[in-house]
Amino acid sequence: MKRLDQKIALITGASRGIGAAVAKRFAAEGAHVILTGRTIGGLEAVDDEIQKITGTPATIVPLDLRQSDMIDALGAQIYERFGKLDILVGNAATLGTLSPLAHASPSEVEDVFVINTIANARLLRACDPLLRLAKAGRVIMVTSGAAIAPIAYWGPYAASKIALEHLTLTYAAEMAMTTVRTNLLDPGATRTAMRAKAFPGEDPMTLPTPESITELFVRLSEADAPNGKRVKVTV
Repeated sequence: MKRLDQKIALITGASRGIGAAVAKRFAAEGAHVILTGRTIGGLEAVDDEIQKITGTPATIVPLDLRQSDMIDALGAQIYERFGKLDILVGNAATLGTLSPLAHASPSEVEDVFVINTIANARLLRACDPLLRLAKAGRVIMVTSGAAIAPIAYWGPYAASKIALEHLTLTYAAEMAMTTVRTNLLDPGATRTAMRAKAFPGEDPMTLPTPESITELFVRLSEADAPNGKRVKVTV
C-alpha cells in the first residue's frame, strides 16, 4: 500500500514550483490531488505529468485566492464530490515588492495579506468540516524563514507569514482533541520563481529543487504526524 493511498489532498499554488512538486509526489504516493491555482495552463501541465505517473487524472480547480467567495464555495464542492478532505496544503503565496515600508502602497500590502494570510484563514474555515470527516485530517501551511526575524525591505511578506503562523498554530491548538493534525512547514531556500525574484543575483543551481523537498510534506500527512509544530526542510 502506498503511503497516501486513497487520500484526498487539496494543494494551493499547484501550477508550478513547490506546489506542483508536492502534487506529483502525493499522486505518486496514492493520493487523489485537487490542484488549485490561477494559471489553468500550468495546472493542466501538472495534471498531464500526474497522469503519466499514475494513469489517472487529478482534479483541477482554477482558483484566485483574492476571490473570497470562490474559497468559501470550495468546501461544498469538495464535499459533494469526495465527502471529505484528508490533506490541505496551503502553499500559494505572493512576495509582493521588496521595498522600504514607507514606499509600500497600502493596496499592495493588503494584497500580500489577502493571499498569504486571509485566504488561508478562509481555507481553514471552508475545509474544517471536511477535515473532521476524514479519518485523520492533515493541514500543512507553508511558511518562510522571513517570519523568524525582521528583515529590512521584507515587511509585508514577513508580517503576513508571521500572522499565518499564529493562525495555523491556533487552529492546531483548537484541534488538539480531534484527529486533525496541523503543522507549519518552512521549505527553506528552494529553486522557485519566488526565490529568483527575491534574490535575482543568486545562482539557482546551488539550491535544492522543489522535488527534492517533498518527503517532509508526505511525512506530515501520515498517521503519526505531530500537531502544532513548525518544521523546516533540511536537505
